[in-house]
Amino acid sequence: QLQLVESGGGLVQPGGSLRLSCVASGFTLDYYAIGWFRQAPGKEREGVSCINYSGGSTNYADAVKGRFTISRDNAKKTVYLQMNSLIPEDTGLYYCAAYMSRSRYCGWGGMNYWGKGTLVTVSS
Repeated sequence: QLQLVESGGGLVQPGGSLRLSCVASGFTLDYYAIGWFRQAPGKEREGVSCINYSGGSTNYADAVKGRFTISRDNAKKTVYLQMNSLIPEDTGLYYCAAYMSRSRYCGWGGMNYWGKGTLVTVSS
């Protein structure tokens, strides 16, 4: 069964950090670009960060640039999202998603597989 499973969410105070993980099973992650998305209550889902199949190219939404870092370990079939200097506006359900691509670039469209999400709450 092909699936992505996110973990690492939780409650954190403003200014704190969390590291999210996205683990793939049932397929080889080497051929896939990965995107992280989030959906805040009452808002549409938005792309947060993405990484190409090799890890050589990344992209970030303006709202998280300089605070979030995406990385991947294909041998472990895992993609990480390190989130620092968290603010209440970062609160939401965070999803990872994958699409097959060997491009040197990544984006947030055309996803083939989605995880079920992990909840991040930034509050004092």
